[in-house]
Amino acid sequence: MKKSKLKIFIVLFLTFAIIGTTIFLIYYFRNKIELTSLANDNLDNQIDNVDEGVYEEKINIYSGNTRPIAVSIDNERAAWPHSGLQDAYMIYEMIIEGGETRLLAFFQNKDTSKVGPIRSTRHYFVHYVMEHNAIFAHFGWSPKAEEYIKKYNVNNINGIYDSYFWRVGYGYHNAFSSMENIREFATKKNYLQVTSSDKPLYNYSAKSVELKNATDVNNIYIKYSNLHNTSYTYNATDKVYYRYMRGVADKDRETGNHYYAKNIVIMYVNNYNLPDTETKGRQELENIGTGTGYYLTEGKCIEITWSKASDKSKTYFKDLEGNEITLNDGITYVQLVPKDYPVTLN
Repeated sequence: MKKSKLKIFIVLFLTFAIIGTTIFLIYYFRNKIELTSLANDNLDNQIDNVDEGVYEEKINIYSGNTRPIAVSIDNERAAWPHSGLQDAYMIYEMIIEGGETRLLAFFQNKDTSKVGPIRSTRHYFVHYVMEHNAIFAHFGWSPKAEEYIKKYNVNNINGIYDSYFWRVGYGYHNAFSSMENIREFATKKNYLQVTSSDKPLYNYSAKSVELKNATDVNNIYIKYSNLHNTSYTYNATDKVYYRYMRGVADKDRETGNHYYAKNIVIMYVNNYNLPDTETKGRQELENIGTGTGYYLTEGKCIEITWSKASDKSKTYFKDLEGNEITLNDGITYVQLVPKDYPVTLN
């Protein structure tokens, strides 16, 4: 009798154990499926949010109604290396006297603590300052640049007369400033009361731009004169062109980081000596009118045309079908190249 009761007890115990285990497993897996589904939904939402966040961050290379700040950057060899150019959204390189070039860098929504070396401006720099509706920081000016700045009432900060710059050592290639200093000056002069359009001057794409009928270009060689040349080498991993001048890597003074371009716009222009009272061989650069050039991004190149109707008007870059080009989101270098020196692309 005792053995029979023990068997019944064992059978009942096993039965209840099996039933309990089965119920537990059903409940566990059902909830796990629901939790997994919910987690996947949350992950999708996170991915969506990340994508949107990246997109918003990317288009901030040029966005909002804060006025851009343009800075005239010394580019003679004694001025190398530069400071702060990694924070610019667009940089123009233009010929000046003596076969040298100078850079015009545009910043927006940046707190760059050191920018320079800053040097004097030329009159054709003012054209691009007005295009971008920027506040212009420079250290001196040519006679014609002074004429243009006064004629067009360009909001500017001149290091010769204003104390918002500092020097490092001695010489001509050592003047620097910061975005904080420039904005402080701009606030005192009420320059910041003037705002820019919410719309960028050029079209930017957060997704990679696909160029029609493009050719592959990994190396760019731009000869400005018998003295100066600028070149770029494409890095397919980083999807940018790394920048060199006279065969020397163009690197940041403070960080040592190699400067690069996401987009390169090449404009062929006429230039010649401009007589002035100081007879220093300053240049006239014919950037009003029309011309040809190239647009390069992410290892691809197309031919383009450029046009600029007046001193203050926007420069349009169009493909050969007449469509305004879209820039990949990232820093853009605009190379205004003398027609006498062809560009080598391969």
